Amino acid sequence: MATTSPCSAPSPSLRCPLALSHLFASPPPPALRLAGPKLLPGRLAVSRPGIPAVASALESLILDLDDDEEDEDEDTESGLFQGEAWAAADEREAVRSPELVVPELEELPEQWRRSRIAWLCKELPAYKHSTFTRILNAQRKWITQDDVTYVAVHCLRIRNNDAAFRVYSWMVRQHWFRFNFALATRVADCLGRDGKVEKCRDVFEAMVKQGRVPAESTFHILIVAYLSVPKGRCLEEACTIYNQMIQMGGYKPRLSLHNSLFRALVSKTGGTAKYNLKQAEFVYHNVVTTNLDVHKDVYAGLIWLHSYQDVIDRERILSLRKEMKQAGFDEGIDVLVSVMRAFSKEGNVQETEATWHKILQSGSDLPVQAYVCRMEAYARTGEPMKSLDMFKEMKDKNIPPNVASYHKIIEIMTKAREVDIVEQLMNEFTESDMKHLMPAFLDLMYMYMDLDMHEKLELTFLKCIARCRPNRILYTIYLESLVKVGNIEKAEEVFGEMHNNGMIGTNTKSCNIMLRGYLSAEDYQRAEKVYDMMSKKKYDVQADSLEKLQSGLLLSKKVIKPKTVSMKLDQEQREILIGLLLGGTRMESYAQRGVHIVHFQFQEDSNAHSVLRVHIHERFFEWLSSASRSFDDGSKIPYQFSTIPHQHFSFFADQFFLKGQPVLPKLIHRWLSPRVLAYWFMFGGSKLPSGDIVLKLSGGNSEGVERIVNSLHTQSLTSKVKRKGRFFWIGFQGSNAESFWRIIEPHVLNNFASLVTQEGSSIGSDGAQDTDTDSDDDMQMSDTESDE
Repeated sequence: MATTSPCSAPSPSLRCPLALSHLFASPPPPALRLAGPKLLPGRLAVSRPGIPAVASALESLILDLDDDEEDEDEDTESGLFQGEAWAAADEREAVRSPELVVPELEELPEQWRRSRIAWLCKELPAYKHSTFTRILNAQRKWITQDDVTYVAVHCLRIRNNDAAFRVYSWMVRQHWFRFNFALATRVADCLGRDGKVEKCRDVFEAMVKQGRVPAESTFHILIVAYLSVPKGRCLEEACTIYNQMIQMGGYKPRLSLHNSLFRALVSKTGGTAKYNLKQAEFVYHNVVTTNLDVHKDVYAGLIWLHSYQDVIDRERILSLRKEMKQAGFDEGIDVLVSVMRAFSKEGNVQETEATWHKILQSGSDLPVQAYVCRMEAYARTGEPMKSLDMFKEMKDKNIPPNVASYHKIIEIMTKAREVDIVEQLMNEFTESDMKHLMPAFLDLMYMYMDLDMHEKLELTFLKCIARCRPNRILYTIYLESLVKVGNIEKAEEVFGEMHNNGMIGTNTKSCNIMLRGYLSAEDYQRAEKVYDMMSKKKYDVQADSLEKLQSGLLLSKKVIKPKTVSMKLDQEQREILIGLLLGGTRMESYAQRGVHIVHFQFQEDSNAHSVLRVHIHERFFEWLSSASRSFDDGSKIPYQFSTIPHQHFSFFADQFFLKGQPVLPKLIHRWLSPRVLAYWFMFGGSKLPSGDIVLKLSGGNSEGVERIVNSLHTQSLTSKVKRKGRFFWIGFQGSNAESFWRIIEPHVLNNFASLVTQEGSSIGSDGAQDTDTDSDDDMQMSDTESDE
C-alpha cells in the first residue's frame, strides 16, 4: 500500500479498526434468571475443555497464523477518539437482552429426568460435534423443549457458547420445537460477544424468518462483532445490520455505536474510503436527528470523504464547515488539507491559496499533501510550471517529497509534454528507493506514446518490468506502441506472453489492438483467429476492424458471419472452479430451478487476492454479468463479482452444497488435479516463510477430508490435518511441502508465491469465520482416524 502523508486522512485515529481482543475481553456472564435456588453447583462449575497442548508442527503453524493476525491488529495506529468513553466495546453491556426465565431443575417431578438432564449438562460440553449430536439424538424419546432449553442455558452459564449453539441448533430441528424469542436472543448475544459472527448471524436471521424483530442488544452486539473482524473485512455486513437496526427495528443506537461504525468507514485510504460517503452521511444524519453530540472528528471525516469524490459537492462541504464552527470546533490541519484537496480538484486557485495561508498562520508543520493540492490547482488552470515551482519550494524548505508528491508532479509534467523535466524527475524518483513506481512509469509511457517516441517507450517498459510487478495496462501500452510502428512479429510475441501469463492476461482493448495489427499487415488468417477468440470471450470488436476483416476475407472468397458461441465451461475453467470452491467460493440457486450463480469474492487487504481477482475476472469473462464485464481497467475490477445464472453451474452446486451449506463431493479424491490444487492454494492457502504450506478447506466432514488426504498420499504427499471451527486445515511440511509445490508450480501465477509468503497468513475468502477452539481435531495422513 502506498505511503501517504499524515494529513491525507482526517487524523491518525481515524485509521484504526476495532480490535477483537479489546471488544470482547472477559465479558461478564449472561444475565439469566433462574427460578429458585441454584442446583448442581459441582456441575455448574464444570469448566470448558481446555485447548490441548500443541501435538504437531501443524498446530504450531495454525496457531502462529492466528497470532500473526492478532499482532497485526496490535500494530495498527490508535483508534478514533482514543481515551474517550465512547467506544462501543465500553458500553457493550449497556444494552441488555430480554430476560430469559428458565424453570429450575428441582421443579421437575421425575427424579430420572432430573438425573439425565444433569448428566447431559456435565458431559455434553466435553464432546466434539458428531458425538455431541449422537448423544442428543439418543434422548429423543423422552427429552422436551424445556429440558433442552435448560441444557442450552447451562452451556451459556459456563460460557461454552459453541456448545449452547449446538444444543440450540439441534433443538430447532425437532418436530416439537416452538420458537423461543428470549432464548434465541440470549444465544445470539453470547455468540456475538464471543466473536462468533457467523453463528450469531444465523440465529439473527432465524429470528427474522420467524417474523420477529431482533432485540436491540442483538443488533448492537452483532454490529460490534462485525466491526471487530480484522482488517475491516466485514464492514459491509456491519453497515447492513446497522441500517436494519434503524429501518426495520426502529431502534435508536447509542452514540458509541454510531461513532464506531463511522470510524470503520473512514479507516481506509481515501481512494477506497470515498465509496463509503453515502453510509457515512447516513450515520451522521442519525446522530443529528437523535440529538446526540457530534464529535469533531466526525465532521473532519465527512469533509475528508467529500474531498476524495470525483465530483465535489462544494455546498455540502461549506455546510459541514459551518456546522463544525457552530459546534465550537476549530478547523485543524487535517480539515484544511481536505478543503484544499476539494478546491484544487475544481481548479480554484484563489480558495486553495487562501486555505494554504490559514495553514501557514497556524504555525504547524507544513504537510506534503498541502503542496500536492497546490500543484493540482495550478495544473488544472493550465499553469504546470507553477506546479513545478511548488514542488521545488517544498524541497527548498527541507520537506522531503513523498510518493504522492512525485506521482502528482510527474503526472502534471507528462501532460504538459515537458520531456526533459519529466525524465529528470523520474530519475530522482527511481533513485530515491521509494516504492510504487508503476503510476509514474505509466504516465511516462503514455507521454512517449503521444509523442511517437517509441524507442524511449520500449526502454521505459524494460526498466519498469525490472523494478515493478508487471500488469496488463503496462503490457497493453507497449503492445499498442509495437503495432503503431508496424512491428507485428514482436507485438504477436508480447500478446502471446500476455495471454499465457495469468498474472497479466488479455482483455477487450489488447485484443482489439492485436486485431488492428494483423489487419494492418493484411494477415487475415491470424486476424480471424483473434476474432474467434474475442467472440468466444464476448469481447466487443471495433466496427472499423470488423469491416476491414470482412473486406479482407471477401478477397479470399471467404465470408465472416457472426458466430453463435455455445456457453460451455472448458476443462481449465472446470478445474479452476473446483479449486476455488474448495477454498470457500459460494454458489446460490437462482429463481429458475436448476440454474445457479457463482459468487467470486476476494480479500481487499490481500495483494495475492488482488492479483488472483484480475486473473479470474479475465478467465471467466464470458460468464460474468454485464455489470461485472464493464470494467476494462484491472485496477477497477471489484473484489466481488458474480456470473450469470446458468445450468452448467448446477453440477458443481449439487456436488459442493447441500441445503445451502458447503460439503465435499464423494468423488473429490478423483478431481484433485495439479491445476485444482494450484487454484485451491492461490485462493485459500498460504506458503509460510519456512516453506511449509497450509490449505484452508471449506465445508465437509472427516470422511471427506480423509478421502482428500488419501488421494494426496497416492501422489506421495504426506499431510497433516487440523480442524478449527467450520474449517479443516491441511498442512505440508518439509519435503512434502517441496513436493506439493513442484506439483502445482506449473499452474501457479508467476511470482504469486512471493505475494502469499509476504502476507504470511491464510488468504481464504472469508475473514469473518468463527473460531471453534473446542472442536479441534488432528489427523495425520498415515493415521486418518478421527475422534469423530
